[in-house]
This record gives sequence, structure tokens and C-alpha cells, in this order.
Amino acid sequence: MLFVRPARLADLDALQRMAREAHPVLHSLPRDRAALETRIALSEDSFRAEVDFPGEEFYLFVLEESATGALLGTSSIVASAGYSEPFYAFRNDALIHASRELKVNRKIHALTMSHELTGKSRLTGFYVDPTLRNAQGSAAAHLLSRARMLYIAANRKRFSDEVFSLMLGVSDENGASPFWEAVGRKFFGRDFEQVEMESGGRSRTFIAEVMPSYPLYVPLLPGEAQRVLGEPNEGTLLAYDIQLEEGFEPDRYVDIFDAGPVLTIAVDKSASVASNEVRAVQDGAASDASPYLVAAGGAHEFRCIVANLGGTRAEGASLNAAERDALGVQDKDTVRCVPLHQASGELQ
Repeated sequence: MLFVRPARLADLDALQRMAREAHPVLHSLPRDRAALETRIALSEDSFRAEVDFPGEEFYLFVLEESATGALLGTSSIVASAGYSEPFYAFRNDALIHASRELKVNRKIHALTMSHELTGKSRLTGFYVDPTLRNAQGSAAAHLLSRARMLYIAANRKRFSDEVFSLMLGVSDENGASPFWEAVGRKFFGRDFEQVEMESGGRSRTFIAEVMPSYPLYVPLLPGEAQRVLGEPNEGTLLAYDIQLEEGFEPDRYVDIFDAGPVLTIAVDKSASVASNEVRAVQDGAASDASPYLVAAGGAHEFRCIVANLGGTRAEGASLNAAERDALGVQDKDTVRCVPLHQASGELQ
């Protein structure tokens, strides 16, 4: 059985393997062992801390196979993006250029560097082992991605009222990004992956020092760079669709490095808040069962699985022994439940 839990220092070897296998590189999983160990320690401290408002906390989750103890994925939450330094993105703007004398009135698409996302909570660091494929891989990806929103739903004080996710932009099989080659390389003179690691998740002063502070006119960019604006990387389409199902929507921002889309949501409108129920664990088989995300453990010992439950709260949460063990619950304990899949239009 697959379940999601907080990462711990004992996971260092497995997480380092994921960091080395992830392409493009995940800045939230540094490949340097000492830096990665520091990140895990920060996560452990964040889960243990008593928090009244979002700050510099970082929450790192892993996907574990209960039968073998193997780790097959990871994801994370940054409580407050750009807490110590501004978080940078490009804002899509429309600038009007007009001349009454020439009878010209043109709306020109431009990108302006912005730090308006600073202070919002961010979903990041999503990685699923490529050995998980087809239906199993899809279920694992839903569990690993959406468990973060269930954690947010159960621990609202730890996070902002708005959450965003920056998806990887389009790149080729060698990891080269058309947008980076057209824009970023001109200013940094370095490869995309190198600056990705150095940027600290788009929160480094050198970004403001090196990137243009004036609007970047999109029609002046090469056609290939224009075409990938706001387009997700093919390898992230499943994660992109999962977040759309959660209720995220594309916003007016794109990543400053590869022009990947930024998805945002008000926490109260997310499926994990709007559709979740607290149920009591009980014996017995559920009628008309369907897959649910089921979470337990509170702020410090969070666990999340996928289990088949009945459609009404009155039926409780009928969990078998393996599911109870994974969640660390007993009969009559309460768990937080939300349907794994949302019906079209349910959250409108």
C-alpha cells in the first residue's frame, strides 16, 4: 500500500537518488548531500513546530510503499514563498501603444518582472518514480500531489489563504528551454539547470540584479519562445491536470526562466477544503464505495492514503487493517476524507 508521510533524515539516501534522477532539476531537492540533509532537517523542524502564521517553514513529504519501505516519490510545500527574499515571476501585461495622428491603437503583449507572489504558500518539488506507470502511477501521483492540499486544509494557520504552483515549462529531450535560450541566457550567460539550482526557488537577489527591470515585449522574442509561453512541460501534464482538478487555475504569471505556467487557488475554493469531511473510523464494508483521499495524524504525524469509502458521512470510514496501520488510526478515531476525483463543475 502506498501512503504519504513527512520526510525524515533516515530518508536521505532515497531522496538523494530522486534528486539525481529528476530532470529538469528540482531546486527543492538539491543534489548536494549536505544541502539536502539541511533541507530535510528544516522540514522536520517545521512539522514539529507550533505555528500561528506562515513563515520560513518547509514541509517535505515522501511516498512510501508499506510492504517494502521503498520510497517512490516526493513533494513539498513552502509555507511562504520568498520569505527572506522576494519571489520573482514574469507578469503577463497588455500595454497599449496608440497614436491619434496615425490612427493606431495596438495592444502589445509584454512580460514584466514581478514579486507579487511573495508571501503566498507554494506547492513544489513534485516527483514520482518512473517505475510507477499507467493506472498505478496516476493514483500515486494524485495521492502525492493532493495530500499536500489536505495537509493545508487541516492546518490552515500554517499557510496563506492563497496557494500557487509553478509548473515546469517546455524543454527538449536535452533539457534545453526555448524561452531560457531566448531570454535568460542573454542575461546570465549560463545553462538553465545551473541557474535553477542557484536561484533558490526564484528567491535570490541576483535575479533582480541581472534580469531586465523593464517590460519584455513578446513580439520581439523568437517565435519558438513565444509559442511556449505558459505551456507546461510534457512530463508535468499529469501533475498539471491533477491541480486543475483540485481547482487551481492558470494565472497571469509565468516562470521567469522557462515561461512555465503559474497555477493559483484560494484555499477555501480548493476541493480539499470545499469537499472534505471528517469521518469516524469503523468496521464493515462500505456500500457503493469509491476512491477517497484519507488523511490522519494532525500537524506533526501526518499520513495520507487512497481508500474506497462509501459516499455518505454517516457510513463513516470503513478501513481495513492495512489502511489503519498506514494511517496509524484505530476504531472510532477521526480521519479527513475527500473524493479522489472531483465531478466536472462540482466546485463552480
